[in-house]
Amino acid sequence: MTPVIANATARALFLHHHGLAEAPTGRDFTDVIDRLGFVQVDSIATVERAHHMILWARRNAWRPADLDRMQAQGAVFEHWTHDASILPMAHYPHWRLKFARDAVGMAAQWERWQRQGFAGRLDDVLDHVARHGPVMSSDLKDDRAGKSTGWWDWHPSKTALEYLWRTGRLAVARRDGFRKVYDLPDRVIPAQLLAVTVPPEDTVDWACAGALHRLGFATPGEIAAFWALATPAEARAWCEAETRAGRLCPVMVEGADGISRHAFARPGAWDMAPAMTNRLRVLSPFDPALRDRARAERLFGFRYRIEVFTPAAQRTYGYYVFPLLEGHRLAGRIDMKADRGKDVLNVTALWPEPGLSFGKGRLAQLQAELARVAALAGVARVDFAPDWRRDPL
Repeated sequence: MTPVIANATARALFLHHHGLAEAPTGRDFTDVIDRLGFVQVDSIATVERAHHMILWARRNAWRPADLDRMQAQGAVFEHWTHDASILPMAHYPHWRLKFARDAVGMAAQWERWQRQGFAGRLDDVLDHVARHGPVMSSDLKDDRAGKSTGWWDWHPSKTALEYLWRTGRLAVARRDGFRKVYDLPDRVIPAQLLAVTVPPEDTVDWACAGALHRLGFATPGEIAAFWALATPAEARAWCEAETRAGRLCPVMVEGADGISRHAFARPGAWDMAPAMTNRLRVLSPFDPALRDRARAERLFGFRYRIEVFTPAAQRTYGYYVFPLLEGHRLAGRIDMKADRGKDVLNVTALWPEPGLSFGKGRLAQLQAELARVAALAGVARVDFAPDWRRDPL
């Protein structure tokens, strides 16, 4: 008989694997990134950039300067999963498979996207970096040419750098503000890792096992999507092989709607739900626990979309609101923005989830959390709009 993981247990397991079951104390930042597998990088800084908020939600001691320190120490590198991400440096040898696959998939696409002869220009950029050291896209300008040259204008040069980075011929050494600083891999990646060659089949096995380990339970599609490294067909084949070997078993995962759906898990992984803190905390809209919006809705009953492309008249909550996690449930969402010029975090709206209210106790937890958010954003106080407390929608 196929085991059924009850919804409350599934939520607790999922949040435990995402580092959100325990209190956000400590300074083991490298361990947190390894536990998550990667941290998505994003430029929006309504309060603070997504990667900083993701790490801060799990370790409140985190500050943006900690990432600069970790990059300088060679603890992490930046590359692509489903988007630009910070990854543990130890993952780098497995990313050679991604470099190779991206090189095949992107070559013709990027040539059509840019202009004829694009690929033939890449060596010029590599030579520039080799001779002059780390560069940003703004550094690549042709002093001999006028405005019409095209190649050394910002967009084509940026595209060349991105292409070389995505295919492993350059690396991101750090960010200056939010601008990538590119360099040769042997100046960024430790030599012992550059020397490691991993067979593709071993990387696929590593990627699938690592994805399941960090999700707790998953479908083959979710396993493939985790790193965007193994293909869906490879993930399905891996699940079948692991099931035949007895290292994996089919399960049914109960959703918030009471409907159970197929997934895979390691045998016995569901036997004991981990202890959960009931702490109320603010999450980034790009938090890995919410990255798959459909899964978040199935598991938590929390419909969440960043309504960037929705016409203003159809927006329910606004452009960019922050989810609130309390224990194993999503308790609401909050609209706020840091005004660093005025040294304040402005809170404009709070929407509880249906069936929840923010009474005295929960409100005190929220205010304590917002004080911590203000500290992360580097502002001194929190101000509330007169009508900030809204009814559930």
